[in-house]
Amino acid sequence: MNISRIGIFIFTAALLGSCSLLRKNYNPAKKYAAETLKKDYSLLRKILEEKHPSLYWYTSKEKMDGYFDKYYADITDSMTEQQFAWHILSPVIQKIHCGHTSISMSKTYARWVKGKSIPAFPLYMKIWNDTMAVTANLNYKKDSIFKRGTLVTSINGIPNHLLIKYIMDFLPEDGYAENVNYIRMSANFPYFHRNILGLSKNYTVTYLDSAGREQKAIIPLFIPSKDSLRRDSIIRKEKLHAPKEKKILEDRHMILDSSGRFATMTVNTFAGGRLRGFFRQSFKELKRKKINNLVLDLRSNGGGRVEMSTLLTKYISRKRFKVADTVFTPVRGLGPYTKYIRGRFLNNIEMLFVSRKMKDGNYHFRHFENHLFHLKKNRYTGKTYVLINGPTFSASALFCNAVKGQEGIKLAGEETGGGWYGNDGIMIPDITLPHTKLRVRLPIFRLIQYRHSAVKGTGIPPDIYIPTNYDALKKGRDQKMEEVKKMIVDN
Repeated sequence: MNISRIGIFIFTAALLGSCSLLRKNYNPAKKYAAETLKKDYSLLRKILEEKHPSLYWYTSKEKMDGYFDKYYADITDSMTEQQFAWHILSPVIQKIHCGHTSISMSKTYARWVKGKSIPAFPLYMKIWNDTMAVTANLNYKKDSIFKRGTLVTSINGIPNHLLIKYIMDFLPEDGYAENVNYIRMSANFPYFHRNILGLSKNYTVTYLDSAGREQKAIIPLFIPSKDSLRRDSIIRKEKLHAPKEKKILEDRHMILDSSGRFATMTVNTFAGGRLRGFFRQSFKELKRKKINNLVLDLRSNGGGRVEMSTLLTKYISRKRFKVADTVFTPVRGLGPYTKYIRGRFLNNIEMLFVSRKMKDGNYHFRHFENHLFHLKKNRYTGKTYVLINGPTFSASALFCNAVKGQEGIKLAGEETGGGWYGNDGIMIPDITLPHTKLRVRLPIFRLIQYRHSAVKGTGIPPDIYIPTNYDALKKGRDQKMEEVKKMIVDN
């Protein structure tokens, strides 16, 4: 082992040791003085006001100033990192109505909480409109009352519609496309309830019994047992050491139906999954086997690389297309705040090279504004049903906008969470606040979609609306997939 290798070994060992020590010594109950929190808050406000491309897109400057002032005034006492994140930063960030501007806990907190089961409200619930239906019970898996499908009408005296609306005010979204937040709450209701409303030793829950009559029950806080912690640890280790190919298949896969009439292609991300090769091989196979119907499932696709979204469009679209009418940033650099932003000077360099100042005074990303994308040789020409819903976001919403309305292509399901008019999904580094180390995503460019909706604030609506089906929910069936397959078989 030479000197340089010894140095690298010592540095790596020290780094790993310090990370382990940081995780071990981290105290989530640590409080920061009000003055310290105000410094982080004021810095964040300055950065957003000077660098965010869409701070006043949905909320006027006058109203946004009022929100900034209100939550600053709410910092009257010391707070933990978690309290500051959820009760000060999250609600003020939500007022921007930018789904790409969101809060993350510090890296130290993230390391500390990883692998931990934490006390929480015990019921997972599917949430849509003003309805809440139990999907899982952390306390009692064989509970005769709070079983899958039980309709809950209030928690601790707060009726459904008020509770849902209240939690929504803490969650980011593109414009007013709230569908993404119904799905977020449905995926982890205990998490949001705990962080926003806090913990109770017991919860008073009203629900509808089998006869449709409202009843009341007291249920205890979920506190993880040693057995559940051990089981969770085993599950996490299995996922961590799962074969790489299995993880890739979770990102994307295609299944040919035994009837030979259709195929289902699931693409859960545009950020990984070796998509280039997957698309090339899959569409070549569809053409060779003359599969005339394709179900493309984008319901869990939160976006990723625009390049990969555009590549999929090249295989599906019936005509050449553009991604954007306009892509711009109001500034050409992140100074004097560069040191607080991930990527630091690399962001400044990238902004310098990809943007150009135009007559409107903004710096435009001309590549996306000017480029006309051509189709792939093995593009798919059969009927295509694209399954969408709230988590269809960012780059996957760009795909949906590009193909919507084309002959032989139908969007099916529910409105996307990604904005139809546009979004801020080009270059999104993190701001790290110097004292609490909380992280806030900072979009650099605003993107206006090509041939977008004339109405700002909505997601992309489906051509075939398939809402939540209560009976299917109780039985754990994928109603949207079933209905689309039935359309194919019946035609």
